Amino acid sequence: MQTTFLTPGTPLPPPCAATIGFFDGVHRGHRYLISHVIDVAGAKGLEPAVVTFDNHPRQVLHSDYRPALLSTPAEKLALLGQTGAARCFVLHFDSRMAALPARQFIEDVLLGQLNVRHLVIGYDNRFGHDRAEGFDDYRRYGRAVGIDVEQWQPLEVGGVRVSSSVVRSLLLAGEVDMASRCLGYHYTVSGTVAHGRHVGTSLGFPTANIVPDDPLKLVPATGVYAVEASIEGEERPLPAMLNIGTCPTFDGTATTIEAHVLDYSADLYGRRMGIAFVKRLRDERKFRTPAELASQLRHDIGHTREALAASQSSQSSQNSQPSQNSQK
Repeated sequence: MQTTFLTPGTPLPPPCAATIGFFDGVHRGHRYLISHVIDVAGAKGLEPAVVTFDNHPRQVLHSDYRPALLSTPAEKLALLGQTGAARCFVLHFDSRMAALPARQFIEDVLLGQLNVRHLVIGYDNRFGHDRAEGFDDYRRYGRAVGIDVEQWQPLEVGGVRVSSSVVRSLLLAGEVDMASRCLGYHYTVSGTVAHGRHVGTSLGFPTANIVPDDPLKLVPATGVYAVEASIEGEERPLPAMLNIGTCPTFDGTATTIEAHVLDYSADLYGRRMGIAFVKRLRDERKFRTPAELASQLRHDIGHTREALAASQSSQSSQNSQPSQNSQK
């Protein structure tokens, strides 16, 4: 995929079929939409393209807004690169762009700068100055300037209509397995391992205290999780148990992200680690004694191994099945 950060001097690209959105998380609904764009582009002899923004529009519209991102900008571009679209145009969303009426945005930006000839709109997408206009307006504006505008249907997974807001809600509820189904991959938080309170070491379960790369990246609900840890310098992800919380047994107050990598003893301080959430095992709770907590952690490790083995078995089974074209 060719990624272009649009500037006033950007050359006019070849005619394209495109869709537009923030695409946070690039979940299965987004990929279902982009797959249709690719089909349309092939049928019409156009290049398939994705149009997105370098920051969340609500950060410009509301200065105090802090998005809970499913993907950092770099992660989003990497995920979009896996969709099969030929081009990705990244627009700088600022107050000037926020003030553009929908018709002017379609004519000046989509047609005039990006050469869009067929535009596919997501079922819940709105753009333009006040977001008051909808698909019928976009189709009328497009027809006036020579752009075919089409609205695409939503994707449902397990009876859930997939959207970024739904995925956020699932993660904040700790339902990371359902979030994985909607995303099409395990939700991941990446960061650098820093020194913590060394409580885990005192219990015989050394942990890596992970400081996320992006403070705007959503952290799932507190609790204990079975995860896969991608560690800088290691060839493949390793099984790990993760706790998000305040360590109430030791009267902690600050929320931390602590990973215990199973059967691993190398020094992790200063190394980068990505945590892929597979299953939530239980709530975080306060134990009467450190020994009682250590006993529970031994049980948690067993459940972690079971959850990760089940996930790998499920993935192997899915990979062996013929591909399905159904949206359900």
